[in-house]
Amino acid sequence: MSIGQMIKSARESRNLTQEALAKKVNKKRSYISRLENDGTNVNLKTLMEIVEFGFEGKVKIVLDIH
Repeated sequence: MSIGQMIKSARESRNLTQEALAKKVNKKRSYISRLENDGTNVNLKTLMEIVEFGFEGKVKIVLDIH
């Protein structure tokens, strides 16, 4: 599952519109749409803002390097 798909799933499970999520994280609705449809890359800072302010969650990064 891509990051965009995870964001869309989290947004929908919280009954948020793209517009509502965009307002919570001070972004444009079109940016959220592009992100959900894998039309743009997201930097770590923006991802953290979406998760923390938009979904009231935490970002956890796990690297499995062999």
